[in-house]
Amino acid sequence: MLANHRRTLLYSAGLLLVTGAVFIGVGRHAPAQAPITTFRPIGRLDLRVLEVTRDSRNGFLTWIARALNVMGGGGFMIPFRAVVALWLAARRRWRAFVVWALTWFTAEVVLVVAKAFFHRGRPPDPLVSISGYSFPSGHAVAVAAAAVALVLVSMPSGSRRRKWEAIAVAFALFMALSRVYLSAHWLSDAYAGVLLGTGIALGWAAAVTEIRDILVGRSPERYARGGASGIPGPGRPP
Repeated sequence: MLANHRRTLLYSAGLLLVTGAVFIGVGRHAPAQAPITTFRPIGRLDLRVLEVTRDSRNGFLTWIARALNVMGGGGFMIPFRAVVALWLAARRRWRAFVVWALTWFTAEVVLVVAKAFFHRGRPPDPLVSISGYSFPSGHAVAVAAAAVALVLVSMPSGSRRRKWEAIAVAFALFMALSRVYLSAHWLSDAYAGVLLGTGIALGWAAAVTEIRDILVGRSPERYARGGASGIPGPGRPP
């Protein structure tokens, strides 16, 4: 995806603009009013999807959703992100390390600020232990940001990486749906999280590459001729 990092920056901007539109559409309301939203169709869809997922519950799906709840929580994600950061540092892949660290930091800061500002109430009767406000979903933000960033920092540009980028986004979307299934989040919480996490990961990958190119004086024409511009994969210099 970063064969042209400036185009990727536009993709990131587009995702973040859509995220902003969802934020505005959900709006800030008293926690007890959830799922009421400023743009009412969002809240109605949230409620309808919650009802459908509750009617679709079975033992196998619940087991999968509970497993994803653990995988997307801080108990797993924090050590995982730390291990990836250490791996990148050990290989002296500093540009990739900076992308990974900035993606992690930005996603967490925006998540905390957004939750505190919107203070949206959770769905009733969740199947897992929850804490804090509902919007956006922390699991969805963390998994989307980490999954997309991991592909970008660990693989070279090309068709194989594009396949894994799609897998990363699909996994984040599946994680998001599992949050609704467990009644831990409303649908708009979950998919706003995926949009936000993906946009942040793409944005930092493109921005750090652009800054590197400015500092070392690489010209945009190089990318038009097919030169590498993405986050370096294994075997590439940082």
